[in-house]
Parts: sequence; structure tokens; C-alpha cells
Amino acid sequence: MDLRLFGHRGASIRCVENTIEAFHAALEDGANALELDVHATADGHFVVFHDNDGSRLAGDPRPIRALTLAEVQRWRLKPAASAVPTLAEVIEAFPGVPMSIDLKPDNHSVVVPFVEALNRLGATRWVTIASFHHRIMRAVHASSWTGSTALSRLEVALLRSLPETAARRFVHGSAAQIPRTAGPLRLDGRRFLERCQRLGLRADFWVVNDPNAARELINSGATGLMSDDPGKIAPVFREFERGMRGNHH
Repeated sequence: MDLRLFGHRGASIRCVENTIEAFHAALEDGANALELDVHATADGHFVVFHDNDGSRLAGDPRPIRALTLAEVQRWRLKPAASAVPTLAEVIEAFPGVPMSIDLKPDNHSVVVPFVEALNRLGATRWVTIASFHHRIMRAVHASSWTGSTALSRLEVALLRSLPETAARRFVHGSAAQIPRTAGPLRLDGRRFLERCQRLGLRADFWVVNDPNAARELINSGATGLMSDDPGKIAPVFREFERGMRGNHH
């Protein structure tokens, strides 16, 4: 399984998050994958943006679902007056770069149009669809999507707590995208990571901005890390890859 360093919303430490600039910067800084968020506009377009509304970044409290694409594109995001990109713009700007796309709305009527948009863009092979919401992921599995999917929160909880044979029945995704801890549960223990491995699942952690934590997770069996500051984490990946190459000689 390839080791992935995701720019979390791009290199969001030094650029406006979820913008074309932030994604370019992440790849320049050593990321080999991107993590982004998507919302649907009132007129059925998909835009790359994390929050439900523009309060924090654009000073506009209106929710994206109530605005047209043209209205969202008029936003100038603080502090750099950046524009909100569409899903198509991001996919077309970074063809073939592995992406995890978090579908934010808890509204299953957006799933089929979202999947159709990705299929039209030819992004099946390198996009993983993610959502915290179990019903959204169920709708993705019932759709025409043939690409990778992340586990919902419920699937992660079942994967962590059920016996392995039962977990195998209930878990339909291909990647566990997880924090190190969820409430009282630790998700970064070797036993859990070995279980992911046996079930053929990626184990990609968010959000990791500390090189020591990155080193620990990779050594325990993590397959990927999502970071706001990929430039800080990239040396750890290089170190690990050099070690792997050394072991092959």
C-alpha cells in the first residue's frame, strides 16, 4: 500500500485552505496526495470549501446550499482574497494526484450528482470519497461509484470494537481515515493498525503536524498522514522511504 502524505485542505498552514494555491503549495512541499472538502450550491454545482457557510473565511453568514455558484465565486477568502474553486477545477488542475474528498452535506440527494460529476471527470482511479455520515456513505456504495471509499464514523467504531469476522461483514470502505483518539478509544495502537492491514484497509490519520508523531504513526503501520504543514512532515516520509530502500538492498 503506497505511503501517502496528504495536504490537509492543501498546505493550509501557509495558504488559504482548500484553494488551488494551497493544493499547489502542498505538492511543492512534498505531499503526494490531497485532502479536500466539497459542498453543493443551490444550483447544483460542487465547490471546494470546508465550512457550511462563508462566515469564517468570507464574512458572509449565508450557507452555500442557499447560494448559486456565481454567488459563491464572488467571495474573496481572507486573508489573500482567494477564490473558491469548483470541484472540476481542482480535479482538472491535479490529474492523477490521489485525493480524499470529504462530501460535507448530510443530504443524500447530493450523492448521485456528486458521483456522476467525478465519473464525468474520469477521477475514479485516484479519488477516495469520504463522509462522516453513515447514510451518505451507504448512498455512495449504492451508487455507480467504483472507486475507493473511506469508512464512516460508525464503520470505524465497528471496526475498532467488533470481533474481526463481524467487522469484515459491516465495513464496506477501503480506507479508515481516523484521528489518533476518538473519545476514550485509541485508534493508533499497533493491534488496531494490524487489523486494518489484515482487512486490506488503508489507515490514514488526521491531522498530524508534528514530525515526532508522524514518525511514531508510520512506524506503527499507518499508511498515510494528513497534515496542514506537509513541508514539516515530508522529511519523515523521506527518512522512512530511504530506510525501506535500504532494507531491500
